[in-house]
This record gives sequence, structure tokens and C-alpha cells, in this order.
Amino acid sequence: MKKNSFMKQLASMPYYVWAIIFIIVPIGYVLYYAFTDSEGKFAGLDNFAIIEHYASTFSLSIMLAFIATVVCLLIGYPLALAISRTKPTTQKILIMLVMLPMWINFIIRTDSIAILLEKNGLLNSLLGNFGVSLELMDTRFAVIVGMVYDFLPYMVLPIYSVLTKLDVKLVEAATDLGCNSIQALTKVIMPLSLAGVVSGVTMVFVPCVSTFYISQRLGGANTYLIGDAIEARMLSISADYNKGATLSFVLMILIVVSTLIMNHYTDDDESVAAGGIM
Repeated sequence: MKKNSFMKQLASMPYYVWAIIFIIVPIGYVLYYAFTDSEGKFAGLDNFAIIEHYASTFSLSIMLAFIATVVCLLIGYPLALAISRTKPTTQKILIMLVMLPMWINFIIRTDSIAILLEKNGLLNSLLGNFGVSLELMDTRFAVIVGMVYDFLPYMVLPIYSVLTKLDVKLVEAATDLGCNSIQALTKVIMPLSLAGVVSGVTMVFVPCVSTFYISQRLGGANTYLIGDAIEARMLSISADYNKGATLSFVLMILIVVSTLIMNHYTDDDESVAAGGIM
């Protein structure tokens, strides 16, 4: 037993090393710069006074990330459900097609959306045949489209993973008890797949709320998100690591709080759903 326990601890060592180097140490640096001044002296909460100047930026980032996450959910859930209902061989092909854009560099994917949406792009060229021309670039709509395109697979995959493990007998029992297809979906399938939904929402919302290249490439000067503000503070000629770390710390707290809230309500809903099925 002791030998097995030692082997398990030894096997988990790479994970602990990875977590220390790429999670704990970066967070430690953020905390250090957030609570110190340019001379490295403890500054308390002085750096956090900058937050009031970025309140509207935080609000816009959260709003666009929320909209993009909802759109990804509305598209991703039916897509994942449809894929899970196909034959195993077909599922593999469809999942590969969903993952295919992820094999392409993130910047190239975003630039491809810009090519589609620009004034002389493919979309306006098609609409031009009907006498319609839209100004889509440098808008918040374009940013949302870019977020959805780039992060949709992160919504589909966890939901699909849960749906494929769902016991089909539960759905059959619901239909035998008088539920139609919509009732079986809302009362059985959706409650039991909430874990995948929460994972997908988290995996989409976090990169959306912190993105900066999508807003710069598709939103232009009209869309300045908190990721842009952090990048400007960190990488500009007059870089201010302390203020940038403060913004990063506040953003991190917002993400953690929103994730905890989602998990809390999901746990409650799953308990209610389980009780209803029993």
C-alpha cells in the first residue's frame, strides 16, 4: 500500500510542478505588483483607485462576453445534442469538424473573420447582389461575431461530452410516462447536462471577457475592452506594471466570483432535477 501511495504521489509530481510554475508563480507576480508601487514598496489599496477610471471598460467587457457566451450556448447546445444523437462514426467526423478551426492559429482565425466582415469582404460582396451594403467592421457586433467564432468549440465539446454519457433509458422512461420530445429535453436532458453547460459557459466567458486581439482587430477604436487596457498598461512605452497588475487582479476576482455563482446555482438545480427524476 505504501509503495502504491508513493507511486501515485510520484506520478502526480509533474502536475504539481506545472501548477507551481504556470499558475501559482504568475498569480504571485500579479499580487506583488498589484499591492506595491513602482519602487517595490507596499502600497496597500492605493493602486485600486484606478478602477473607477475603468468602470465603463469593465462593464463593456462583461456585457460583450455575456452576449457572446449566450450566443455560443444557443448555438452550441443544439449542435452538441444533434451530434450526440448520430452514429459513433459520424460523431467522430462531426467533432473533428468542430475542432478543426482550433488547429488554426488564433490570430489567423480572427483575421479571417475580418476578411469576411470588411466593407469589400465576402459578406458584403454577396449582399451587394441585392443592393445591400453593411458597415460591420469596427463595431461591437463584429467583436461578438469574432468571439463566437473563436470560442464556440469550447462550448460544444464539454456539452457533447456530457450528453454522450447520458443514460438513454432515462429519456425513454420520460417518454413512456407521457413526456413529449420537448418535455423530455427540458425536464430530463437539460438538467442532467448542466455540468457540461457550466463548463462550456466558463470556458467561453473567461477568454471572451479578457480578450484583446479580437477587439483590436474587429472592434477598432470603438471597442476598448479591459484586455486592451491591461495590454496597454503592460506593453506600452510608459509601461505601468503595478496598474496593469491591479486591473488583472480585479478581472481575476470577477471571473472567480462569476464562476462560483454559476457553480452554486448549478448544484442547486442538479439536486432539484435529481429529486424530480427519483
